[in-house]
Amino acid sequence: MDVAPILYNEFPLFLKRYFPYKVQKISLNAGFTCPNRDGVKGYGGCTYCNNQTFNPEYCRTEKSVTQQLEEGKVFFAHKYPEMKYLAYFQAYTNTYGELEALKRKYEEALSVSDVVGLVIGTRPDCMPDTLLHYLEEVNKNTFLLVEYGIESTHDATLRRINRGHTFQDTVDAVERTVACGILTGGHIILGLPGETHEDLVAQAATLSRLPITTLKMHQLQLIRGTRMAHEYEQHPEDFHLFGVEEYIGLVIDYIEHLRPDLVLERFVSQSPKELLIAPDWGLKNYEFNHRIQKKMRQLGAYQGKKYDM
Repeated sequence: MDVAPILYNEFPLFLKRYFPYKVQKISLNAGFTCPNRDGVKGYGGCTYCNNQTFNPEYCRTEKSVTQQLEEGKVFFAHKYPEMKYLAYFQAYTNTYGELEALKRKYEEALSVSDVVGLVIGTRPDCMPDTLLHYLEEVNKNTFLLVEYGIESTHDATLRRINRGHTFQDTVDAVERTVACGILTGGHIILGLPGETHEDLVAQAATLSRLPITTLKMHQLQLIRGTRMAHEYEQHPEDFHLFGVEEYIGLVIDYIEHLRPDLVLERFVSQSPKELLIAPDWGLKNYEFNHRIQKKMRQLGAYQGKKYDM
């Protein structure tokens, strides 16, 4: 039987370079906040953000890091009893705190059996050199991926969504992290207000010039209880919410303009139905991936096809 060619660099294949067994990320809520929530940079957080949208049921701050990991392991172990795990510090800004407190949380996670590495999600303005030097040492002994919320390469957009940092902050943080030998990823949102299809394709080229290894992208989602949902109520004309076919077309165009060796972890996000206002496509991640791959084959598209060095 013919095996279909790989049309883009998939995250599971990337993990196989580091692990001879299956690994699964377990999301953690370790009780962090953000500098644009607690008043250091601002209040209210990013306008689109409601952290309930990506916290599984076992992720609760009243539970210790160990308890969350153990419950996460039970959740996944029925599929693959031999599975190993990456502790994914996901909710809010997971490098925002006093150094010794951060070290305790990371080291607690690594002490849990079958945890074989860390993935740390954070903001580009929250990576002091002292923490980076500590992570450089951690990286010598275990798998480590630092994932920065980039969200957009346009400062006007970053101001509009109350990010509290600039794109230059992202460039600086990524370059400092990579200089320490640490695997570095980025996360962006496609469809933020004011950004056109052309803007986003140009963004793919901009991101490709960063020395990141992995990239996550997902569609803009309007979530109940967020400032952005209120803005949409007041001025729906400021927003372009993608239909699924249009979004598939955008993602393929985006992929074609990306650096060929970038590892693509995700194209869509699924928020709980009770929180999601729009768009609601009713597709699971794997279903969306199948549709992307089918369309790419039809078009003869592949990652980096239109990449201009």
